[in-house]
Amino acid sequence: MQKNTSEDYYPMNEPLFWLGLSLCLVATSLTAVLITLIPVIQEVSRAARSAERLFDTLNREFPHTLEAIRTTNMELTELSEEMKEGVKSAAGAVKQIDNSLMAVKKQVEKVRKKGHSLWIGLKAGIEAWQKYNP
Repeated sequence: MQKNTSEDYYPMNEPLFWLGLSLCLVATSLTAVLITLIPVIQEVSRAARSAERLFDTLNREFPHTLEAIRTTNMELTELSEEMKEGVKSAAGAVKQIDNSLMAVKKQVEKVRKKGHSLWIGLKAGIEAWQKYNP
């Protein structure tokens, strides 16, 4: 039988063994992380290129779009002013028509009264003529 002596070699008791094993595990973990990150980095790169193309397109198109919006706004403002003038003009025309209708109504009422008076006068004249003319 053998005796345990301090001269016997036990790798589990060696700090350098544990340091090497730890470094090996850290290196393996880092390698796994880097391998996993490669597709992610590629996707981020593609997304950055797409964003760059989008920003370039926006830089080219946005000023033209803003100018078109300004032009449309000015045209709408002019059209709105014309519509206001048209509405005012139409309101004036309606008021004139209303005044004309009221004047016609008054004249019709006068004619009706005069016609009625004429009819009553004619009727009275006919009755008086028939009385004096036997």
